[in-house]
Amino acid sequence: MPAQKSQVLAIIGQGYVGLPLAMAAVDAGWTVIGIDNFEAKVSQINSGSSPVEDISDQQLQAAIAKGAYKATTDFSTVSQAAVITICVPTPLDEKREPDLELLRSATKGIAPFVSNETLVVSESTSYPGTLRDVIIPIVNDLKPKESQNLYFASAPERVNPGDPVWNQKNTPRLIGAIDADSKIKALEFYESICDAAVSVSTPEVAEAAKLLENTFRLVNIALINEFTQLCSTNNINVHEVIDAASSKPYGFMPFRPGVGVGGHCIPVDPLYLTWWARQSGVQANFVESADSINQMMPKFVAERALTLVEKKTGSPRVLILGVAYKPGVADVRETPATELRNYLKSKGATVAWHDPLVSKWEGSTSVDLDWDCDVAILATKQPGMDLRALTDRAVKILDCTNSLGNLEGVTAL
Repeated sequence: MPAQKSQVLAIIGQGYVGLPLAMAAVDAGWTVIGIDNFEAKVSQINSGSSPVEDISDQQLQAAIAKGAYKATTDFSTVSQAAVITICVPTPLDEKREPDLELLRSATKGIAPFVSNETLVVSESTSYPGTLRDVIIPIVNDLKPKESQNLYFASAPERVNPGDPVWNQKNTPRLIGAIDADSKIKALEFYESICDAAVSVSTPEVAEAAKLLENTFRLVNIALINEFTQLCSTNNINVHEVIDAASSKPYGFMPFRPGVGVGGHCIPVDPLYLTWWARQSGVQANFVESADSINQMMPKFVAERALTLVEKKTGSPRVLILGVAYKPGVADVRETPATELRNYLKSKGATVAWHDPLVSKWEGSTSVDLDWDCDVAILATKQPGMDLRALTDRAVKILDCTNSLGNLEGVTAL
């Protein structure tokens, strides 16, 4: 087994979480081994082409050129690392329950090669108890005999893709370790790459805090989505109401309505919480209700858009503008545009989509803005999306982003 090096970091998963962490660690003086199962992604990264928007090709190429970073599919290389972080997705299965297959696979991949005195950190979001009950037993069962002293911590990722302000360095990180020695090592590592590392008493507290952060957003989005439907029924502009409420200097935080919730966190993490609650014999009724409201929002948006189509139109032609789950990224994971499109089709509509950052989506390709349509739904306002091709043709637009103001022919959600 190669000698472990004190300033070598191995990161399992080189996507929206792992690659930005790798570049932050390189900037802090670490040598980073980026490990990913997908050979095509590894080849792309090693060629200097970044697969995520938050990392530029230039930044990646600079890290590779100075020998501080390399991607690989070889899990045995973790033997060189003093710190190993697991940054793999934790999605939902077909029952909308936690799917830890990738997390277990990553843990089994590193376990036979973990060197003595290594710190293993889980950054993957999961329910409380995942580090202690899932990751640690796998590592202890498969680790080399000589690796007797290992350290473990949970530090859930706080990545917000496309955010121009908050990043790996200036976003505080929660650290929950299994013992005092693990805490010391974890704090030393994260304080070397982040401005602030916040220690909590146990890994379970850190894991639960991550679920609370995104459940907070889920329930507030659900509240405003439901409130939007009430306002719409009574011909009240919900955005004016939100602006009015925001004038209160305390006790209110503005959220905005939209097609639904999407991405790797908000639609997923709260269901890890509801599943965990059921395992404890209790029901997270409030969270489950919020999830249901957000699940129904694409239907409301579709029906609202179809009311803008003239009655004489037999099969309405609907153009969805923006299918990524948020502006500035090409990420379509859990995008509510899927349910929006499916419901429109179920009502007999012909549906196409346009997104300047997404070339292919669910077996289809983006159309030009001159595609003939009866109504357009602005689901995600992507940069570089010039909608004059629609407004000049007097195409009616349902604006679900509150970004078009009072343009003629535009109806706010």
